[in-house]
Formats: sequence, structure tokens, C-alpha cells
Amino acid sequence: MTERPAGEDFLRQADPFRRELLAHCYRMLGSVHDAEDLVQETYIRAWKSYERFEGRSSLRTWLYRIATRVCLTALESRGKRPLPTGLGNPGSQAGDELVEQPEVPWLEPVPDAMVGADPADPATIVTSRETIRLALIAALQHLPPRQRAVLILRDVLQWRAAEVAVVLNTTTTAVNSILQRARAQLEQVTPHEDEVVEPTAADQRELLEKFVAAFEAKDINAMVDLFTKDAIWEMPPFVGWYQGNENIARLIDVQCPAQGPGDMHLIPIDANGQPGFGLYMLDGDVYRPFNMPVLTLSADGVTHVSCFFDTRLFAKFGLPESVPAK
Repeated sequence: MTERPAGEDFLRQADPFRRELLAHCYRMLGSVHDAEDLVQETYIRAWKSYERFEGRSSLRTWLYRIATRVCLTALESRGKRPLPTGLGNPGSQAGDELVEQPEVPWLEPVPDAMVGADPADPATIVTSRETIRLALIAALQHLPPRQRAVLILRDVLQWRAAEVAVVLNTTTTAVNSILQRARAQLEQVTPHEDEVVEPTAADQRELLEKFVAAFEAKDINAMVDLFTKDAIWEMPPFVGWYQGNENIARLIDVQCPAQGPGDMHLIPIDANGQPGFGLYMLDGDVYRPFNMPVLTLSADGVTHVSCFFDTRLFAKFGLPESVPAK
């Protein structure tokens, strides 16, 4: 009898699933940092218990079972990761005082390349870009952990109810009931951004170029034209969120530390299947990381910006620690 692969052989067989498992853990936790830790724990547990893996399911399915259980255990001691729009507070005005709550475990973006949704390499796409969009990840945070797991496994990964029942140590009937409740709750909290008609590729490039030009010049009038009239801007860890193109442009005018043209520098990124930027602020003779806006676009302009101020994220996206000023 051939000896069961172990050690390096196990890793060789399991490594191809690492990115999609990262996407799975990210959907569950809403944090790229937590997701990386839990994928690592998944692989450690799988490696230690591989001798007991009897091949009744595929290796991929077995790894997903372990990852889901690891995530559910982690969520027992963690709260949801919201965005400011998910806190239930009314919208803010540009001149309002900025209130920061760094102690809140805010939702984080994830690089497309880390989860196999990099549009530059279609051959390697293992994750649908629609299943990692920020609006969906934010909505999933409103679901209790078991509902979240069932909805992801059934509706995103297309598992059968019987397979999900094995993961959760419950019945198929219970899984179907949990899924029904999860779908109903998700329908209540999911924004209707998925109904927005996205711009063509050429129009998107033009809009993103205008976005860069407006910010790098700190051209407030151009910013007004960038956003749709009911656009939303939010920026964790600040709890306020801002609606309306003129309100957003004034926010940047009065609250952004950039004094004028040349104070900001933007580098494009791909996050959550959406365009975004690493935004740098001038500090002496170099630009340093400041924040990371992730954009939702429509044929009419920018409809939503989630702007993340956690500069640890720059390293996750492969962005430089600083950029020399021209």
C-alpha cells in the first residue's frame, strides 16, 4: 500500500487552495489580518490531522470544513466589523467635528491578488469579484456567525445543504432554516449598489484619471463633478459618514490636511474587486501613507468611497513605505 503523503507532500497538495481559503475567512471575519491568521491555523490543524483524513470528500472540501470551524470559533470572542454607515448613525456634515474611534474593530479591505480576484491575470481567478465587494462583506457582518457561514457556503460556494450540515454538526432541515433567515436579514441591510450600472472599461479609466487629477490638485470643483448627487463617503476609524457630492467635496476642502496642488499622491490598487488608491500625503521631501480610498463606480460617477486610515494596509497591498516627491 502506498504511504499517505505527509509533510511537504501535504503542503504541495493543499497550497493551491490557500487564496480561496483566505477569501473564505475574509468573508467570515471582514479582516485581511485575521483571515491570514486563521488560514495559517487551518493549515496547521489540517497538517496535524491529515492522517485521519479518509478521503471521503475532496481535500478542498475538507480544508473548507476546517477553515469554517476555525472562523466560527474565532467569532465567538469577536464582534462584527462595521463600516461607519453600518453603525446606524445619521449622516454628518462636512463642518462637523471628526470623531475617531480606533478601538472599534473596523472592516478592512482585501487586495484582489491575495484572494485570486486579480483582473490582470484571468487564468488565476478563483474568487468571483462580486463575492468580495465591500458592500457584501459589510452586509455579512450584520449576520450572526452561523448564519454568515451557512449563507457563504450555500450561496457563494454553492455547497449542498447536507454538506453544510456536516460542517455545523446539524441537520439539513436546520441548515435550510438558517439560510432562509440569513437571506431575509441580508436583504434588509444590503445596499442597492449592486443594481447600479457600472461604467464601461474606457469610461472607468477616464473617471479614475479624473479622480487622481482632482485629488492631486486638490481641485474642489472637480471633486463635486466626480461624485453622484447621493454619493456616500465614509472613513473608518472616524464614525461619521457623508452623503452628497457637494458635502463630500467640502469635507475634503475643510478637513483634509493637504493645502493645495502637489500635497497628495495617489497610486492605484485593486481591492475587493473594486478600484482604489493608496493615497500619500507630502511630508517634507517625501510622500507618506495617509489613507486608502476604495471606490464604487457607476455610469454617472463615483457612488461610494470607503476610505481606510489604517496605514498598515499599505504593506498588504504591496505599496511603498514612502514615495520621493518630484
